[in-house]
Amino acid sequence: MNFAILQFPASNCDQDAVHVVRHVLGHSAQMIWHKESSLGEPDAVIVPGGFSYGDYLRTGAIAQFSPVMQALRGYAEAGGLVLGICNGFQILCEAGLLPGALIRNRSLQFRCEQVFLKTISRDSPFTCKVPADKTLKIPVAHGDGCYYADAPTIARMEEKQQILWRYSTEQGEVSGMASPNGSVGNIAGVCNESRNVAGLMPHPERASEAILGSEDGRLLFESMIDWLQRRKPACATP
Repeated sequence: MNFAILQFPASNCDQDAVHVVRHVLGHSAQMIWHKESSLGEPDAVIVPGGFSYGDYLRTGAIAQFSPVMQALRGYAEAGGLVLGICNGFQILCEAGLLPGALIRNRSLQFRCEQVFLKTISRDSPFTCKVPADKTLKIPVAHGDGCYYADAPTIARMEEKQQILWRYSTEQGEVSGMASPNGSVGNIAGVCNESRNVAGLMPHPERASEAILGSEDGRLLFESMIDWLQRRKPACATP
């Protein structure tokens, strides 16, 4: 599988994503600079974490206007898989590819720590390989990670099973004390109605090797790969 990984000025997790795709999972990864007008022909796109454009105005607010985002919108509208991580999640929300917004942490503090996630829906390309009832241990590192959407939007998302992950205790209990940022409903990650675009604030690429303290993040990438492989046409026999 070929992953395209977007790169904006001040992205700082792009190489982490490349490492996981290439060296941990054994697939192809291509960097796409923010000024490019084409994504090429990737099987999936990752919008990585960092501080695109220095987080001026709002997190992700300037990045949404980069030339590459027009190509990403077309790719997503055609059904292509897109995963936004941390700042990538913020960018996708600002660009209107995901509902809601990411605002300042309730504590007004930057939070960098391990958290636990309960997978709410396994019916998506990003969660299909997550074992039932498994709590994921994945780190966060953000100052603007508080997910917010109004009540009607949240109700619609719950009805359509767009909430993919909620912050939880290690035992999988969804509790306000488990949230590092005060997100509404403990929401850590969501997808669009078509289920081909998703975003989350925790960093799965930082939890994909045992040496990092957790391999749970691999399950998200392995879910994407499994979903793609099951849908990729088999090569015709000559």
